[in-house]
Amino acid sequence: MHTAIGRVMAALAASLLLLTPPSARAQAEPPRRLRIVGGLAGVNQYTRHEEPFWTQALPRLTGGRVSAEIVPFDRAGIRGQEMLRLMQLGVVPFGTAILSLSAAQEPILGAVDLAGLNPDMPTLRRTVAAFRPYLERTLRERYGIESLAVYVYPAQVVFCNRPLASLADLKGRRIRISSAPQADLVEALGGVAVQTSFADMMANMKSNNIECAVTGTMSGNTIGLADMTTHIHSMAINWGLSVFGANAAAWNALPADVKALLRRELPRLEQAIWAESERETGEGIACNIGADGCISGRKTRMTEVRASPADERRRQEIFVSTVLARWVQRCGPTCADVWNQTIGPVSGFEAGR
Repeated sequence: MHTAIGRVMAALAASLLLLTPPSARAQAEPPRRLRIVGGLAGVNQYTRHEEPFWTQALPRLTGGRVSAEIVPFDRAGIRGQEMLRLMQLGVVPFGTAILSLSAAQEPILGAVDLAGLNPDMPTLRRTVAAFRPYLERTLRERYGIESLAVYVYPAQVVFCNRPLASLADLKGRRIRISSAPQADLVEALGGVAVQTSFADMMANMKSNNIECAVTGTMSGNTIGLADMTTHIHSMAINWGLSVFGANAAAWNALPADVKALLRRELPRLEQAIWAESERETGEGIACNIGADGCISGRKTRMTEVRASPADERRRQEIFVSTVLARWVQRCGPTCADVWNQTIGPVSGFEAGR
């Protein structure tokens, strides 16, 4: 364990050092410099929002009293599954933890973004609002982490390389998934779930190891998946939520006025990231089908399959009978109680013990 932590600390320090130009390092250090581990590298949520906030907005807002270095977790030698533990230990003083990955350590954290729970952004917002007080309390009391913001990535949808008219047509197809709840949903639809990393998805599609893939609307366009597939079902399978938080000791060491500033400004950053994700979800669909709303992506000629009333009924049936039920099996009866006190009332889905 100590060796692993040392490895992570060394990798993180090296990555952060690279972000600071030699001329800046030669100058006198500012009064306070924060070390931030951000979300996924290369996506708009990081490049357009997280990174500029810490490297540009924060020094401006504090008159130069506070500055920050930030590195994406996947370029800092850190596995997403390790983030909560590293933040708890203070190895990462300020970090962004993807909840679906953190669920490997704390299964209850995956509740808010289970596959099939949030088919659209308004539903997702209601779910997060209902679960957030429990999330913040759990991180504070169990991990010593102060939750400061909740971020979201664009919708994860299904791309397929041959026609489909509804979710029922996924039966028998080999479908790329990235989590256990996604596998539960696919298997309940009669499909074959194939666990595949994002980096290996295109190779698996080219080799015909998979016929469909669950991935982001715009990321699928960016990597060329839209050139290898013909139909896109635009119901959101899930989204990809993350929480930005601070180790309690690191947070408490900040001056009161800096903490107050972050409490004021980070919700604004959160709102900007949510707006970006909602916009990018729609633009990803537009680019994949060649519609006028495509601005930053590449137009292709996929066919959009929208959720029918039958699809919506099937989603709800599978969610209750399979996805939610299997999650409770993995998470335990206490998780069912938490669900029924938080998400259950706003979703209409009750968890059995």
